[in-house]
Amino acid sequence: MSGHSKWATTKHKKAVIDGRRAKSFAKLIKNIEVAAKMGGADLAGNPTLYDAVQKAKKTSVPNDNIDRAVKRGAGIGGEAVEYQTILYEGYGPNGVALMIECLTDNRNRAAAEVRTALSRNGGTLADPGSVAYNFHRKGVIVVSGEGADEDEVMLAALEAGAENVEPHAQGFEVVTDASELVPVRQALQDAGLDYDSADVEFVPSLKVEVDADTARKVFRLIDALEDSDDVQNVFSNFDLTAEVQAELEADD
Repeated sequence: MSGHSKWATTKHKKAVIDGRRAKSFAKLIKNIEVAAKMGGADLAGNPTLYDAVQKAKKTSVPNDNIDRAVKRGAGIGGEAVEYQTILYEGYGPNGVALMIECLTDNRNRAAAEVRTALSRNGGTLADPGSVAYNFHRKGVIVVSGEGADEDEVMLAALEAGAENVEPHAQGFEVVTDASELVPVRQALQDAGLDYDSADVEFVPSLKVEVDADTARKVFRLIDALEDSDDVQNVFSNFDLTAEVQAELEADD
């Protein structure tokens, strides 16, 4: 889930990750398989695979699982994988915009599960283009806040071509053009700055603030979507004020 609201690592997100570790592992493995299929098994020559493997390791996916996924994706050992990327656009409660990214071996199943999750949780499918115009593909790097100085992060990132650096629940969020993700990530590493994730995401141009009640409904919808094995990522344009975040944090 990504709302770009600095909400991504609050206890709601932690509970989702803890409660769905197996599904989280499966989706990370799928990313590795696709990256290896597209660019080969050599991490040094396939930066997309490198980032997918690093993300899996940071989420404690066992190394044996990672190694097997790389081999399957690259077709080493006779195994092969075949996934389609499908993008759905939708609306959640109070018109919150959603971009739903699927990675599936069964297009009909993915479509049915997305429609069901939306219809049961106050959402609707949108016509192609009616939501996407507000989103752009961007590189998003989350830099760990431990031992990181904001000036140091900004200097390394902006000199390497990053567009923006903002405070994040985990440290700092660095936004780049999608094509600049790898060089900016490398520049941060060269500066001795650890990063938690580096992904190409759909980032909204315009965000909408929502109240706590709407946020709870949006989270339930996103949870339902992410419960599908075929749904890889859900991006949204909601934003939360500090007061709403505090109210949600107080929820049991």
